[in-house]
Amino acid sequence: MTQASAEPGVAPSTKPTGMRQFFPILDWGRAYNRAVFADDLMAAVIVTIMLIPQSLAYALLAGLPPVVGLYASIAPLLLYTIFGTSRTLAVGPVAVISLMTASAAGAVAAQGTAEYLEAAVTLAMLSGVILAVLGLIRAGFLANLLSHPVISGFITASGILIATSQVKHILGVSANGDNWPGMLGSLAASIGDTNVWTLAIGIPATLFLFWVRKGAKSVLERLGLPKRLADMIVKTGPIIAVVFTILAVVLFDLEANGVAVVGAIPQGLPPFTVPSADLSLIEQLWLPALLISIIGFVESVSVAQTLAAKRRQRISPNQELIGLGSANIASAFSGGYPVTGGFARSAVNFDAGAQTPAAGAYTAGGIALATVFLTPLLFHLPIATLAATIIVAVLSLVDLKTPGQLWRYSKADFAAHLTTILITLLAGVEAGVITGVGVGLVLYLWRASRPHAAIIGRVPETEHFRNVERYKVFAVPHVLSIRIDEALTYLNARWLEEYVLERVAERPVLRHVILMCSAVNEIDASGLESLEAINHRLGDGGIGLHLSEVKGPVMDRLKRTHFVKQLNGQVYLTQDKAFIEVSSDTGEPPEPVDHYMARGLI
Repeated sequence: MTQASAEPGVAPSTKPTGMRQFFPILDWGRAYNRAVFADDLMAAVIVTIMLIPQSLAYALLAGLPPVVGLYASIAPLLLYTIFGTSRTLAVGPVAVISLMTASAAGAVAAQGTAEYLEAAVTLAMLSGVILAVLGLIRAGFLANLLSHPVISGFITASGILIATSQVKHILGVSANGDNWPGMLGSLAASIGDTNVWTLAIGIPATLFLFWVRKGAKSVLERLGLPKRLADMIVKTGPIIAVVFTILAVVLFDLEANGVAVVGAIPQGLPPFTVPSADLSLIEQLWLPALLISIIGFVESVSVAQTLAAKRRQRISPNQELIGLGSANIASAFSGGYPVTGGFARSAVNFDAGAQTPAAGAYTAGGIALATVFLTPLLFHLPIATLAATIIVAVLSLVDLKTPGQLWRYSKADFAAHLTTILITLLAGVEAGVITGVGVGLVLYLWRASRPHAAIIGRVPETEHFRNVERYKVFAVPHVLSIRIDEALTYLNARWLEEYVLERVAERPVLRHVILMCSAVNEIDASGLESLEAINHRLGDGGIGLHLSEVKGPVMDRLKRTHFVKQLNGQVYLTQDKAFIEVSSDTGEPPEPVDHYMARGLI
């Protein structure tokens, strides 16, 4: 079978070497041509139309002037084009990172102040440096500290927090709160001050955007529009909402009736900004910046890998760290705030036919043109419309199916998931992430300290050995076969020692113990010490200890110790050979063990 061909005009995705490893643009740029340019440009136009209202909305969510969202959508895209490895990832402000930025910056300065903006810019710089350093030391594996249940729980809780925080703009009231109960209480206290004109803008805009997301495409297809054209029109839904609500504000003079609008947006390209070098500020922001970096990296890599797999391409997680790091550093020096790869915009970029990261550079050009020529047109844009955009976008992040699935599959993962949701809602985003990581690690250590081991016997008329509690198998009274299903480390070495000796004590006629090590990938010093202790105790009792199916690398390490020479039994290549030899020393034939698998296997 031959591999599927690469995209037209783009070189096949192979592992780059030399300078191309650190500058991926040198890899895909070699085959760049007019056809690829046309595809990238079309995708950029569509993504630009989508990003203008979205960038404004996410800056609002971060507690920053709307124009900062546009600034954060220009320079970062250019740098990612040079250093990023994903062909279709679209980098920029996203909802979760915007919420985390608001939480971190709000802890050191009040919203609307120069100090708050300085904190946001410094966060982008710190995040960029952290990501770039992790990439240079090839530490992409650190993202594995966040398990899927923890990430899923955090994103779900963040979606709820974000949507709740925007309800005040739909109602036209003043409300605050650092956690979900505080937000709900503040909204309830101010519900009587609802501005009906703002509500008349916010509710229709929200309903329209929900309809566009869920049902507009099928309606357009029924009207005879081609599928791709219908999809492109749907992506312009936020722009349609922006245009019509601006017209409503102007035609009906809704500002005079208390409808809040964006107001004057600075016109022109992003200014050159120098992040703060205040050590006290950096000391307060480095931990939030680390959490933003990890969450942003995990979200971005997940999206990039998903999209790359659809085209049989590959990405480099470590190089992605450098790409995202450079994007954030660029954001900091151009007046922006932390950015990462977003699912919605990346999916649009992919569906619109983007072939290379150059589509991101063209998008940056489109956003730059918007900041120069279009910002005066956004003066009368209602804040409620931006809030509606955020609410519709983030509610898709709320996953109500995963808790039930985790409960049925793994109670431990369910506990980590639920704990992350509750702590994020009650104590904030940073506490939620830290708690989720902590709970995940504790549960992992607990599981690792109690590994699975099974007493096994031979399946009739085969050379296979299975758990006596699940299968009808053959065994002999004087032989105990135990399969160990984990690496033997300091976390579980004492547990194994106790487990083996307890099973031995239950069998007075026992003469041999076989440890089947087919699933043991590592034996550390503590694991070796426990094996030596088991060997010594069994030897004192006249019982032989044997090992079977020890993996080559593990055996190589054991041979460098005295354990193999001191072993009072033997090391066998296969469990079947070990069982045959040690069970025949009394001449007794194997007997079936009276255990059956409850679910009827064999």
